[in-house]
Amino acid sequence: MSEPVQRPRFHLLSFVIRVISTLAILGFAVWGAMALFYQAPGPAPVRILIAAVWAAVSLFALYAYLRWHPRLASLLYPLLIAALLFWWNAIPASNSRDWADEVAHIVAGVVNGPEVTLANVRNFDWRTSTDYTARWENRTYNLDKLASVDLLLSYWSSPAIAHTLVSFGFEDGQFVTFSVEIRKERTESFSEIGGFFKEFEMSIIAADERDIVRVRTNVRKEDVYLYRLNIPKPAMRSLFLSYVDIANGLNETPQYYNTITANCTTIVFAMINHIASGALPLDYRLILSGYLPSYIIGVNGFTPGFTLEQLESGGAISKRAQTADNAPDFSNRIREGVPGVAPLPQP
Repeated sequence: MSEPVQRPRFHLLSFVIRVISTLAILGFAVWGAMALFYQAPGPAPVRILIAAVWAAVSLFALYAYLRWHPRLASLLYPLLIAALLFWWNAIPASNSRDWADEVAHIVAGVVNGPEVTLANVRNFDWRTSTDYTARWENRTYNLDKLASVDLLLSYWSSPAIAHTLVSFGFEDGQFVTFSVEIRKERTESFSEIGGFFKEFEMSIIAADERDIVRVRTNVRKEDVYLYRLNIPKPAMRSLFLSYVDIANGLNETPQYYNTITANCTTIVFAMINHIASGALPLDYRLILSGYLPSYIIGVNGFTPGFTLEQLESGGAISKRAQTADNAPDFSNRIREGVPGVAPLPQP
């Protein structure tokens, strides 16, 4: 009596399995072709050919699954996927490539009590994006003198996407800015798609603000916003040391940058969330980092007492940076009028 009921259920289950399998084959066809295009050995024409062969094999597997020999396709195509994934996971990241000058070094730190000495702090003098004087310096900071942590967001195209930087201020007037960046080679340029396919290693840069902020505001003409974060001093110290730990780790064991999972925002979120014992919620604005301020104000991460509009208006520093240019007090001048930043005492 139950057979008429069971057959429709069986057909429905079979249909669902076929749909899922079809989507999986199509997904691996696209992902595999892109992975081979970006990471297969050889010049671009060879990589295009290899990617095309994979796509053709995948489409043939789909045809075999749907029309010809589903059992054979179900056995052989997963073996091809396993081989592709084995190759993919075996692609090593490297610290030994012909790096672009601005990412030639990853910062490294030595902790001695409250003092941290950073090697390879970048302090370039930028005249244009291709004309600059390269300087890498050693600097020492006393974490007992930490006074502030600021978030900087730099927009260059879409309001949804921004580069995230974190700047630490000290009672003696020093500032140092950390930035998680792609470590591109001399012949490479940034690619969001390439960032999904191991095109770039990851680097952590520590830099003087007259370098890493000024190049964005004055040379690239990006729109940069600065926000004072509401962080207690023990958390400031922990965040600074987290940057140092990750940078030291990258010097020992290089890792790949990933557009979604290991980028300039998600790495910072992971560090702060660890300090906050996992209390911060996941949110789409961690990926669409241009909207990060509305997320941070929602978790009380900014100086209290200001609306988002006030924070954004006062935090727009590009014009102030262009006026200050390469002045010795650049860091103080770009913070004039930023909500939560106390005005400097008048002489």
